Amino acid sequence: MKKIVVPGLIAGAVMLIVGMILNWLWGVLFPSISSEYQNTAIFRPFTDPLMSYIFIHPFVVGLILAWVWDKTKGLFRQRDVFWRCCQFATAYWIVTIPGMLISYSSFQVSLMLIITWSLTILGQVIAAGFIFAKKNS
Repeated sequence: MKKIVVPGLIAGAVMLIVGMILNWLWGVLFPSISSEYQNTAIFRPFTDPLMSYIFIHPFVVGLILAWVWDKTKGLFRQRDVFWRCCQFATAYWIVTIPGMLISYSSFQVSLMLIITWSLTILGQVIAAGFIFAKKNS
């Protein structure tokens, strides 16, 4: 249990930080994205109490990914830690692509927003994979 909970919570904290940095970066690089988030016809206002889940979500995902890593780490046997975490992250990232496609087809959001979400997920999971590869080989 400890080999899942501790790395999962650490990964959650790192994923939260990576997500916040990347979301700030996307806002600087693509200012139109910031205005999309202000559209209350699509997104809840940040003052809505349910929006606090946005800070809990990385920890939930971190715990789930720690469990997945524990079950699949034998598939990632390379000595290079970065290569192992990238393989793990890529496997997870590919699974998220259909969700991104359905989000793009269902919601009135820009393709750029979907791309930034997808790249943010990839960055977060590479960081989480690095934690798992270092803490729980």
